[in-house]
Amino acid sequence: MLPKKETLTVEFKSDRKKYRDADIFDAVVAFANTEGGDLYLGIEDSGEVTGVHKDHEDPTTLSAYIANNTVPPVSIRAEIIEDVYPVLKISVPKSYGGITATSSGKVLHRRIKADGTPENVPMYPSEFATRLSDLRLLDYSAMPVFEASVDDFDPLEITRLKQLIRSYKGDVSLLELTDTDLYKALGLVRDINGVLYPTITGLLLIGTVSALKRFIPTETASFQVLEGTEVRVNEDMVMPVLSTIEQLNQYIQAWNPEQEIEMGLFRLSVPDFNKRAIREAIVNAFSHRDYSKMGRVRVAITDEGLRIANPGGFIEGVTIENLLTAEPHGRNPLLADALKRIGLAERTGRGIDRIYEGSLAYGKLLPDYSATTSVTVSLLIPRSKPDPQIAALVSNEQNRLGRPLSVDWLLILNALKDMPRSTTGQLAETTNVSETVVRGIVDKAIESGIVDGFGSGRGRTYMLSSNVYKTKSARIGYVRQADIDETRYTELIINMAKANEYIARADVVKLLHVSDSKAYSLLKKLVKLGILEPINKGRYAKYRYIGG
Repeated sequence: MLPKKETLTVEFKSDRKKYRDADIFDAVVAFANTEGGDLYLGIEDSGEVTGVHKDHEDPTTLSAYIANNTVPPVSIRAEIIEDVYPVLKISVPKSYGGITATSSGKVLHRRIKADGTPENVPMYPSEFATRLSDLRLLDYSAMPVFEASVDDFDPLEITRLKQLIRSYKGDVSLLELTDTDLYKALGLVRDINGVLYPTITGLLLIGTVSALKRFIPTETASFQVLEGTEVRVNEDMVMPVLSTIEQLNQYIQAWNPEQEIEMGLFRLSVPDFNKRAIREAIVNAFSHRDYSKMGRVRVAITDEGLRIANPGGFIEGVTIENLLTAEPHGRNPLLADALKRIGLAERTGRGIDRIYEGSLAYGKLLPDYSATTSVTVSLLIPRSKPDPQIAALVSNEQNRLGRPLSVDWLLILNALKDMPRSTTGQLAETTNVSETVVRGIVDKAIESGIVDGFGSGRGRTYMLSSNVYKTKSARIGYVRQADIDETRYTELIINMAKANEYIARADVVKLLHVSDSKAYSLLKKLVKLGILEPINKGRYAKYRYIGG
């Protein structure tokens, strides 16, 4: 029941000499201001259990004591765990309502040191904005900058903003407004007592370089091209976000070769990195980065692919697993809304769908967020060859429907390409799409003739239909997969029967991932052929190999 080592959410404290109450309050506050966690009194740093002090053996009293010495009061859960010696476990919930402090005014949070062990450190006022933004309690991008004025807006950037609205078919009604009304409509200024003060968003989008350096020195970016360990390009940029996005897109396109694939009578040029996906990824990096932290948006083209990283981890509620299903929300709502209205960002807030679509529509490797940490979001769009059959399938189906396929559709089609003969459960696990949605999509795909189903019930499997496979070698692969139940199932059952004293219907279901009725029919077939012999009858009959 006791953990073996300390982590971000686990802390050990020796209680042999009675751990100070004030230090307990500090530890509780640090947990609350991070991810929550468990404090164990009576365990040494090494993991050795030495026992809780007698003054800390009453969990009820300690719970009330902690609540009275934290602001706002932290409601912990405490219990004694009996081991070699009794240990007090204090479970601290994560604070979602804001920042927690001790009654003496100390504000702490937890972090992992370079050696991998955790520590409690002060949370400084400059870090409050990050914490509140992560909890969606503060929009840093909407804050007015009282030391700045509209004179800090760059006329060239204002012109650029209007040109982008036209180019990307943004909210064209904005072009009918005066400059002042345009500022107000996009939230670039705040009117306070009749005075217009630029917001963080205003300076980020159309501020002068000197204003950015003075008021938002964190707004920096870099572009790199690496071939092996050799640096071919290394450019640093300090300019407004709109200019930076345009500049980065131009840099990337110069290093974005295309390859042709055949689609029937036509040839299609497919770039290494989808242009629309690139734009969405770059916009996301600037839209969701933490501007209260020093750092830069880094865009790098390497042998592995295109990597885009920005300061600030995923916002509260978003993980790698639910990226495609979490409700769209960002760290800087005002900035994100302005970029949507300009036309640079996906208006639905589902820019992540476009990033995935850019790879899935051509059967390429999926975007990879696995290098993301609590302080940095890191996206890799891998270099990979397009799959002509998937590209043709997607193109034909979208033309038939007259609309793009959803990301869920694309995920499932690509999963079937890599895992033919998959059940809905296997597809759901691979794609992180619910079984209900998977079942609905494969049923529609069967109606469209692009997916074939085999078997029935929970053991029903699916694969891309023969219509998808255009080349001779691909058709051979389809036939091999489609006929496996007729040509290989009996062989697999016989081999299992030879290796065991007897087998049952459940063994066949587990071996072949088929329905119960299918397993029964296969066993009966082998009995008729004189290869198996039933030991008993009924649903739980067992079968023995007798030769043949």
